Amino acid sequence: MKIVVLDAVTLGADLDLSPLSACGVCRIYGKTAPEEVAERVKDAEVIVINKTKITAELLAMAPALRLVCITATGYDNIDVAACRARGVAVCNVKGYSTDSVAQLTVAMVLSLVHHLPEYNESVRNGTYTASGVANLLTPVYHELCGKTWGIVGLGNIGKKVAAVAEALGCHVIAYKRKPEDGYRCVDLDTLLCTSDIVTLHTPLTDETRGMIGAGELAKMKRGAILVNVARGAVTDEAAVADAVRSGHLGGIGIDVYSKEPFPEDHPFYAIKALPNVCLTPHMAWSAKEARERCIAEIVLNIRSFERGETRNRVDL
Repeated sequence: MKIVVLDAVTLGADLDLSPLSACGVCRIYGKTAPEEVAERVKDAEVIVINKTKITAELLAMAPALRLVCITATGYDNIDVAACRARGVAVCNVKGYSTDSVAQLTVAMVLSLVHHLPEYNESVRNGTYTASGVANLLTPVYHELCGKTWGIVGLGNIGKKVAAVAEALGCHVIAYKRKPEDGYRCVDLDTLLCTSDIVTLHTPLTDETRGMIGAGELAKMKRGAILVNVARGAVTDEAAVADAVRSGHLGGIGIDVYSKEPFPEDHPFYAIKALPNVCLTPHMAWSAKEARERCIAEIVLNIRSFERGETRNRVDL
């Protein structure tokens, strides 16, 4: 099979993509500009992408295309209906980044709760040394034990975060369209009103787009922490920035944005240096082990497709 990787740079320069070559003739491109697409996909049977958009226009440039593999779980950058109409299969990768994303989620919460950047800076800039006091105890922080941790989206990642939150002594509640046994599932309003920490783990769909807006943020406890490792467009980003500026939110941890990388006119650009704002460059999924699992899964998806199987198909 003729395989084309269009945006390998998004997977990291340290990642070994050679396993893909075992599936066929593989051409790997770090980035692909719009004017380069036609030439690169014209004879491709398999396209492997991460962030590149797969549109009806791109499909028209690839008459030999049989399969699109996305190196991610979410696939909102693929026009699945257009692929289906042209008989092009689409496969995603499930579960590969669960541990990585859950780990960053908890790291963000712990950093924000403990004000780690501020305490670290007090040592770095000499304030601690100059104080002559053994302990600097401001800004004040609180134990997580006994606090309520609300989880929006109870898939593999949400469940992993729930397990860690419970281990830290938190009361865990969750919002999910279909409540699940073993978890205290509540409606979204109840979760927002009662949680000290809210972490978002839901896919981006027509139903979840903008689900956390100004009204929802206003329902949250004053001083609550919001972490989004789902998709940027799940929230109203301008409203989130306003809630931080006003002091209503005690802190935010964000790894995903409606436009990536976010531009200088993005609402978060103006608040990026605030001590209670933790912004990371969409890297929650990308622990080395997770990326290696991802490529291994892509190989399995291609092999499965060749055998006529439907492993990880999202177009059916």
